[in-house]
Amino acid sequence: MIALLRSLVWTAVFYIGSVPLVIGAMLCGLVSQGGAIAGSRLWAGWFALTTRWLLGLRYRIVGTVPNHAALVAIKHQSAYETIMTLWLFERPAVVLKAELLNIPAWGAAARAHGVIPVDRAGSSTALRAMLKAGNAAKAADRPVVIFPEGTRTAVGDAPELRAGLAGLYRALRLPLIPVSTDSGRFWPRGFVKHAGVVTFDFQAAIPAGLDRDAIEARVHSAINALNRA
Repeated sequence: MIALLRSLVWTAVFYIGSVPLVIGAMLCGLVSQGGAIAGSRLWAGWFALTTRWLLGLRYRIVGTVPNHAALVAIKHQSAYETIMTLWLFERPAVVLKAELLNIPAWGAAARAHGVIPVDRAGSSTALRAMLKAGNAAKAADRPVVIFPEGTRTAVGDAPELRAGLAGLYRALRLPLIPVSTDSGRFWPRGFVKHAGVVTFDFQAAIPAGLDRDAIEARVHSAINALNRA
């Protein structure tokens, strides 16, 4: 019952507060990319603040968060890590589904931020656009953040990785940092969230240049380190 009440209060407070913050990020993006990044990070800070004090959901970091050009592959169990990405990293270039850019205001802010859209239809034009955006992030010394499973997974599930990870790894020629998290234990599918401490385990970098089977095997094992049902 307490978790349900907390979730109700958090939902109202977070989303009402998000409206001016997201609009502000969009307007800042009309001025500069730096403005969009600052505005988006402010919104993510609001998320971190409200989840901490209204849901009782904290986080801890193991290892070092990279704020330089690198490919970062994060386990995906909930919406929590997708928003926290904008708070944990200073200037992330996040790989996300292209259809999310159609969300009013939020999509405009995301474009200005410099996200890397992925079209699941897999057209050659979409692939070229993804690689162009990835190389632009690399040139700007920004970490490229990807959720290699492509969708949220239940605690204990460890599906095969999507091909986009190996494609970006090969094209960008950057070291790859796997990140394991256990967010799904506290933020399951459904409305009710639970208090606790989410761990983000930033593991040792995997060097560039491995073949597809090797990199996928190493990343799959690493991101599932905390994935216990």
